[in-house]
Amino acid sequence: MNLRRENLRMTGKLVVIVAGMFAFGYALVPLYQAICEFTGINVLAIGERGLSRPQQVAANTQVDATRTITVEFDANARGPWQFKPAQSSMQVHPGELVTVMYEFQNVQDRPMSAQAIPSYAPRQAAAHFNKLECFCFNEYTLAPGEKKEWPVVFVIDPKLSRDVTTITLSYTFFEVGSKTPPAPTAAHTTPGQGAS
Repeated sequence: MNLRRENLRMTGKLVVIVAGMFAFGYALVPLYQAICEFTGINVLAIGERGLSRPQQVAANTQVDATRTITVEFDANARGPWQFKPAQSSMQVHPGELVTVMYEFQNVQDRPMSAQAIPSYAPRQAAAHFNKLECFCFNEYTLAPGEKKEWPVVFVIDPKLSRDVTTITLSYTFFEVGSKTPPAPTAAHTTPGQGAS
């Protein structure tokens, strides 16, 4: 009889402990939100207050709004496919985050793997044209007739010379693994021999 009474007491204690743990876990969420709101640690708690005044978004101080640069987009394809920018040019401010789309379609009746190589004009702009996302970083395989759109996300460094008012971003899209003609070589002449 003593053992049964001890078991019932232990079960009662365990039930009280489980109920206390559940209550503590249930109360933990509002307690956590109150502490975070009070200390300012959780910015989400501040946003959930439902402030009546409109919140101000901080301006990007890295954008040079006093300058405008024309960026021209060019696309060259070495092969039987379609490759073009969604727009031919745009006006951007140095420091501004910009996205432009390029369209590509494999018009062949076979799959192909291809990659793009960028180039810039004037040449000095290359060091100041920062691409954050670009399809030129990867090699792609497209099925016959498959069409894709790829973004180029870039920022022009405000340190770019003020003399540069237009930048041309040009891509050459070529098939990887295809037979391309070798580069031309200069005619070799022996020193001392001239053309007759």
